Amino acid sequence: MAKVSSPSVQRNKEPILNVLKEYIRDGGRLLEVGSGTGEHGIYLGNYFKQLHWITSDTKENHPFIKENLKDAKLANVHGPELLRIGKDDFPKGGFNYVFSANTLHIMSWKEDKSFFKLLGKRLREGALVFFYGPFNYDGKFSSPSNEKFDTWLKENNEKSGVRNFEDILQNMNKAGFKILKDHEMPANNRMLVFERLEFTK
Repeated sequence: MAKVSSPSVQRNKEPILNVLKEYIRDGGRLLEVGSGTGEHGIYLGNYFKQLHWITSDTKENHPFIKENLKDAKLANVHGPELLRIGKDDFPKGGFNYVFSANTLHIMSWKEDKSFFKLLGKRLREGALVFFYGPFNYDGKFSSPSNEKFDTWLKENNEKSGVRNFEDILQNMNKAGFKILKDHEMPANNRMLVFERLEFTK
């Protein structure tokens, strides 16, 4: 099988690493939701060598992830685990971190809300969540390129689209999280960092 590479991962992997370095100090377990080709896990897992990075995605992307992980031969990068939001639960074991890049605008808003609820159920106090991608603010696009991207997304799937920051914040708050920081990233993207508050039933 030919090795598959994502140009967007190659463009954004270093800025993402620079943000994660502010929050990931030690080891632990990180679940990546929507690993795509697995390249984020390989690049970032190679830097955070004490961190167990668990890749996950829908079944159709597993061959690409497996091939790239096989070539990388990193002992601390695992998977891929089967995870379709709205259908599957998180893999077994606790997680200190969840990272997801360019997924919220691909999934439907219903799936996004299922994702937020699942994070609230499965993560415990102090766990961190990282969402990378483009977001709207006050219902407005932050750039013409993001508006064009939103049009393209909807042409391919009417349920996809760039999400509103305020809607994400509201739903994550309901799920038991507070936002730590909204990082500005290159190419009109952002990194939203959330922390799980004290767990209550």
